Amino acid sequence: MVTFVDRVVLHATGGDGGHGCASIHREKFKPLAGPDGGNGGNGGSVIIQVDPQVTTLLDYHHSPHRHAPSGTQGMGDHRSGSTGADLVLGVPDGTVVKSPDGTVLADLVGVGAQYVAAAGGRGGLGNAALASQRRKAPGFALLGEPGTEQDIVLELKTIADVALVGYPSAGKSSLVAAISAARPKIADYPFTTLVPNLGVVQAGSARYTVADVPGLIPGASEGRGLGLEFLRHIERCAVIVHVLDCATLEPDRDPLSDLEDIEAELRTYAGDLTIEGGRVPLLERPQIVVLNKIDVPEARELAELVKPDLEARGFRVFEVSTASHEGLRPLTFALGEIVDKARRDAPAPENTRVVLRPKAVDDAGFTVTRREVEGQGVYFWVRGEKPERWVRQTDFSNDEAVGYLADRLARLGVEEKLFATGAVAGDEVRIGPEHNAVVFDWEPTLMTGSEFLGGPRGVDLRLEDHSRPTRGEKRQEYKERMDAKTEAREELWTEREAGVWTDAAES
Repeated sequence: MVTFVDRVVLHATGGDGGHGCASIHREKFKPLAGPDGGNGGNGGSVIIQVDPQVTTLLDYHHSPHRHAPSGTQGMGDHRSGSTGADLVLGVPDGTVVKSPDGTVLADLVGVGAQYVAAAGGRGGLGNAALASQRRKAPGFALLGEPGTEQDIVLELKTIADVALVGYPSAGKSSLVAAISAARPKIADYPFTTLVPNLGVVQAGSARYTVADVPGLIPGASEGRGLGLEFLRHIERCAVIVHVLDCATLEPDRDPLSDLEDIEAELRTYAGDLTIEGGRVPLLERPQIVVLNKIDVPEARELAELVKPDLEARGFRVFEVSTASHEGLRPLTFALGEIVDKARRDAPAPENTRVVLRPKAVDDAGFTVTRREVEGQGVYFWVRGEKPERWVRQTDFSNDEAVGYLADRLARLGVEEKLFATGAVAGDEVRIGPEHNAVVFDWEPTLMTGSEFLGGPRGVDLRLEDHSRPTRGEKRQEYKERMDAKTEAREELWTEREAGVWTDAAES
């Protein structure tokens, strides 16, 4: 049965926003008292947050699909829907959030650090919020937006100051048990340690953590043994301790060859250099060599023999025995000094900068692209945050809602851009991503008659002209009218004198 999980794939889905309500207030003597539909509630978000009480990702291994609550629909009498609660998922300190292709999205270090894995959808507006002087009683409401979906990879990278590496059965777990209060499983067979073990060491005023990872063997980078899977837990360490077994019974092994093999595997491992504490490759960090099991006479002789060679390579070497605790005190104090120095030299954490990204002057907020697909003809693809959001919010079974969408797109400039791109009436237009786009045949807005006045649908601005003429304008209009009457009388009298109106019987 799995008890320790340090890597999972999580499928997160934010809650859907509630739909807005289309309602008309009614009461005695006021059958049509105006719109009173409330807004829909926002959906909850899925948030990954560091929890000090969580030490493994086991829960998400068994339940990888997580969905935040959705918002509820708005109601009449200006009652808004309830907002869905955020779903907060606790993870251990040091968890790295990645995309499926390996891109680091967030490095969660420190209690309370969080990352929004899937944002909830916004609730739709009710018809009360859509009412205006020109649209006094909308017969529609906006739909709630669906929550976003995202697949993320959670990787636990243990936060430890000292990392113990070496062959299986080299005594790493015994060393952790000897210098700390941790009690990992210890046995006399290889690969006893299957999961990383942590221990806290107190050396004088220095306090630091030690991580023991499962043993490495030659070919670990190719999948032999337990591979390099658990080396992610030492990516944040300040110092690497090579634990070498001086009492091994294998004839083809010795401390020098073991060190070379482990260094070769560490060199092969490519960690995340973008996370906190992982910006320096493993082999470029301070390293110490521990010659273990010197309580065995043959092992002590071998340790004294290889120590000069190791020191010649630039390593600090300590001869220890986890059984008799010989040499452990100098080792713990030396590690404390290195850890303290690394902490002092570490750059101070920078304050989070507020990044302002102003909108470009020529940025219309959307793009129109002409595309030609072999066998399917030509279509025009509209992409942009606003057009796509408006389409998601539109109830296409309501003609008034569709007209409202057309007005919004026209005001944004989508129709002008379609004309400029070469679209004509009847062309196919798609709005949204390719896998879920809204497809329709484009019918440009007709511009005839009163529509040239620029008024919205259903409104004639000529009827809205309430301007009053000035006294001078009235006097000029009266003078022109009197002149026209005088001219008409003179013309009629001239025609009468000329006999144009003479009756044929009288003549």
